[in-house]
Amino acid sequence: MAKNSTTREENYSQWYNDIVKNADLAENSSVRGCMVIKPYGYAIWEKVQSSLDKMFKDTGHVNAYFPLFIPKSFFSREASHVEGFAKECAVVTHYRLKNAEDGSGVVVDPEAKLEEELIVRPTSETIIWNTYKNWIQSYRDLPILCNQWANVVRWEMRTRLFLRTAEFLWQEGHTAHATREEAVAETERMLHVYADFVENFMAIPVVKGVKSPNERFAGALDTYCIEALMQDGKALQAGTSHFLGQNFAKAFDVKFLNKDNQLEYVWATSWGVSTRLIGALIMTHSDDHGLVLPPKLAPTQVVVIPIYKTDEQRQAIADKVASLVQELKALNITVKFDDDDTKRSGWKFNEYEQKGVPVRVAIGPRDLENNQAEVARRDTLEKENVSFDGLAAYIQKLLVDIQNNLFQKALSFRETHTYKADTWEEFVDLLDNKPGFVYAHWDGTAETEEKIKELAKATIRCIPFNNPQEEGKCILTGKPSTQRVLFARAY
Repeated sequence: MAKNSTTREENYSQWYNDIVKNADLAENSSVRGCMVIKPYGYAIWEKVQSSLDKMFKDTGHVNAYFPLFIPKSFFSREASHVEGFAKECAVVTHYRLKNAEDGSGVVVDPEAKLEEELIVRPTSETIIWNTYKNWIQSYRDLPILCNQWANVVRWEMRTRLFLRTAEFLWQEGHTAHATREEAVAETERMLHVYADFVENFMAIPVVKGVKSPNERFAGALDTYCIEALMQDGKALQAGTSHFLGQNFAKAFDVKFLNKDNQLEYVWATSWGVSTRLIGALIMTHSDDHGLVLPPKLAPTQVVVIPIYKTDEQRQAIADKVASLVQELKALNITVKFDDDDTKRSGWKFNEYEQKGVPVRVAIGPRDLENNQAEVARRDTLEKENVSFDGLAAYIQKLLVDIQNNLFQKALSFRETHTYKADTWEEFVDLLDNKPGFVYAHWDGTAETEEKIKELAKATIRCIPFNNPQEEGKCILTGKPSTQRVLFARAY
């Protein structure tokens, strides 16, 4: 266990905070509820961003940028949208400061009040659909497949680094289509893109499904989601994709001439993931020794640490390692040779272990004599002496093994923490004593869903795609049900 770290068993919440701190990922800022993402944490986000950005572009999307500020009147146009976000909005009312007359500092200039207040974007549907009105006249202008990488503000009172902060980074896709079928297909396609990324890059298995009406995005007709299970048995929503129907097109009067020369409202989608994915990475894979990163998202995949006593030994190791570093780089493996002589090798071992570097290679004088190196994998902490001949190829294969092992380990955890409940007593007992995913019958009403949430502090995470039909009785009301839905306590 890393020094000054709490174990998962002792206090899971504090363990998470210790991981973030010890891996040097982020810290709280002087602005309440906001975080500073430190260089190593941001490097992970850049890996997430670049990988997803390629996937978006491979599916025909392009990037654009829209204003941070949204006129307040825009939110009034889509009733359910404003209702969903009204309590989280930061509002700009003035545009100038001035020196206080008593010399105490600066104050807001009362003469600089805005004619209309501006909302700091919590999401961009309104400003984007007001813009799309100018871009769309005919079916020839469709589809529009735009994505935006940006920051948003949702005024959270209870915050936690990466998982829930007042300001966070994300991407938001906003697409416009000529038909309902196209828009639905886009909504589903982007959810599958998210699932592909989370499973194959983040090594986190997910359940894909549709949200219940109570849990839909404000202004959507349907919300699709991917749900992941963390090591404490709580669910985390890892991505959402929304079929918006024609709600925003009608709110902003966005029409187009179809092929029959008739005016129609445009069909819309939106979809997004955020820096909360880094929280998911931490909570899915990390252990009591520190952060564990899947190789595909690790800023440094391999670190090479020399162990020496004399300058002559140091130079000999450096000469030997130079060719290995070049071979690894030629294989598109990110590698760092840490020959910093101000820190001891033991300190470096601990540092890179806490930062989750997937593979550590250590080389000392005896290793040179034997033409080998000690290779340690972060996921299992296993070590092996490997010949320098073919070492780069060995490491390449090891990185693939680590990526696969992390996924399989997370999948096994989910499978052993997924249950079925047939009675209310069994349902609550599982949530209290065996936290995880619980499949249970629900009568389909919003009232029952709200009551379950109130009594058990659990929500319907999703109704899984291709959910098997099964006759049963609602765990709370005893009314007939045709399928089980996925419940969990969640972040």
